[in-house]
Amino acid sequence: MKILQAWERFKEKTWVQKVAVFFKDVGIVLGMTGKWTYKLRSLVLSIPVFVCAVALAIRNLALLPEWVGINIMANGEYQWLISRGVAVMAPLVVTVLCLLLMLCSKKALYPWLVSVFSLALPPVILLINSFSV
Repeated sequence: MKILQAWERFKEKTWVQKVAVFFKDVGIVLGMTGKWTYKLRSLVLSIPVFVCAVALAIRNLALLPEWVGINIMANGEYQWLISRGVAVMAPLVVTVLCLLLMLCSKKALYPWLVSVFSLALPPVILLINSFSV
């Protein structure tokens, strides 16, 4: 009887120890994943912003007219006219420069936010030029 009880305790103890070791290993893997994600946060944050910037640039390249108006005035005319290439590449360059600044900076969030806000430039340019006279 005592032998069976001891055997049962032994089985329970090793099972508990196995579970504890398993959770400890899972914790180590999660900790290492968290550390690497934190170290590579600039790269992780920049990839979706860069992909969206390129997609918006390609879309504007197809949809914008040959000459793009900037700074629409009250009478409906534009103050400046620039070429389609400049209107497409300028917002893309601003976004890429912000992302490069983010990759070089220890404070990754501020340049990333600026680069996210710079993604609004291509749709705004397209919207303004859809009302051309």
